[in-house]
Amino acid sequence: MMNVARMVFPGFWFGKTPEEEALKLANLGVGGFCLYGGTKTAVATLTRKLRAASPLPRILIAADYEDGLGRWLPDADLLPSNLAIGATGSEELAFEKGYITAREAISLGVDWVFAPVVDLANNSNNPIVNTRSFGENPLEVVRLAKAFMQGLNQGGALNCLKHFPGHGNTMTDSHMAMPVVTETPTLLRNTSLLPFQKLLPIANSVMIGHLLVPALDDTNPASLSKTIVHDLLQQKMGFGRCVCTDALLMKAIGNEKEAALRALDAGAHILLVPEKPSELIQFLQTQIFSDEMLKHIEQILNELCAQADELIISAKKTPFSSQEFSTRAALKAITQQGFIPAIDPGETIHFLEIGNDENISSVPFFDTLRAYGMVTEPFEKEADLLLILFWRRYKPFSGKIGLTPEETQLVTNAMRHSQRTILLCFANPWMASDIPADGKLFAFSPSPVFQQAVAECLMNKFEPKGTLPITL
Repeated sequence: MMNVARMVFPGFWFGKTPEEEALKLANLGVGGFCLYGGTKTAVATLTRKLRAASPLPRILIAADYEDGLGRWLPDADLLPSNLAIGATGSEELAFEKGYITAREAISLGVDWVFAPVVDLANNSNNPIVNTRSFGENPLEVVRLAKAFMQGLNQGGALNCLKHFPGHGNTMTDSHMAMPVVTETPTLLRNTSLLPFQKLLPIANSVMIGHLLVPALDDTNPASLSKTIVHDLLQQKMGFGRCVCTDALLMKAIGNEKEAALRALDAGAHILLVPEKPSELIQFLQTQIFSDEMLKHIEQILNELCAQADELIISAKKTPFSSQEFSTRAALKAITQQGFIPAIDPGETIHFLEIGNDENISSVPFFDTLRAYGMVTEPFEKEADLLLILFWRRYKPFSGKIGLTPEETQLVTNAMRHSQRTILLCFANPWMASDIPADGKLFAFSPSPVFQQAVAECLMNKFEPKGTLPITL
């Protein structure tokens, strides 16, 4: 009978998790791992060691490479966000994003990508979905997510729809507290649930969100709800493949041992990223599970491993360039709102940077401007032309996504002492509604390629072609 440790997929944080601890967990027979951070070399080395340490014939290594490896690896390229792809409306670019992500992940031994996010971008106050979504229109999300998923599979990686039954219309980060979805059953069917319903036939797996959805279950969060997982997803919607929880260490669900049992009872097959995996495994070993349940979970996991092997074997080996892809995407994604004042050659441009929580380097943007002969200076007292660069994007456990009161005051004061203002939004687009700049350019991504493209757009080297995939 299956070792219950196989249901557990611990997290591994490079620079934080001791490697010996992970190897011990692999030896205990966990079904796989979810990796965070690292470098290309570090990831490739660890995946080999974990597989060698496991007594199982096959384990799965997963990662949240939603925007390519560059979202977690400093020596990999950051691909355009889903919202940037939504602004292009291009299935071809969505497919390429998935394909490139898969090829790069597989090359490091990561065979399961926890993507795409198919939550809708339909709540401006949502601190955790934001640019991870393809947009607010469910049918557009379906169209682009389907192409992305096909790209992942053709590149050799498993996909994962998340976060069922829809994390878009919430205002709380489930890493910190329990979000509540207040939509009616009819509205849920026509919005949040629609992408899942349409995409389940090509989904390798589904991740259940830590969300309270009273219209479906007014007592239990989705990840612990038999009504939502078993009755709705598996029975009514007919999904018979792998179901995993969102990370159990997230604060929305409380005691993770109790949560693990409730998740398994609800219909989950994988307990993802517990805070204390060794303790959880020891606890599970003291529990009595039916032979039927363990046999079913083992079958599901065996099928997922077989799928992973088939995808790797059948993957198309098309040459790709993530930089060239991102350049093409940027030219189609950058979106203009309002009037962009003309910039004279050699003009002095003052700038104000806001919301750079992750210390994203703005060097690519300013280097490009200076290459065209522009003079750039930080805003101090007054400016003829002021550029406001906004960087804040979703960040787990932060609970914020917009401007702080202090930042609002800073921007207001700078605009009051500037003749012309242009807002350059490299992340959360909704905050643009609070800044009455003359013109706005939306890039939806802070990647170096997108920064260069925004600078070239300001220099009138190309016309913005993107369309806002959300309502401001």
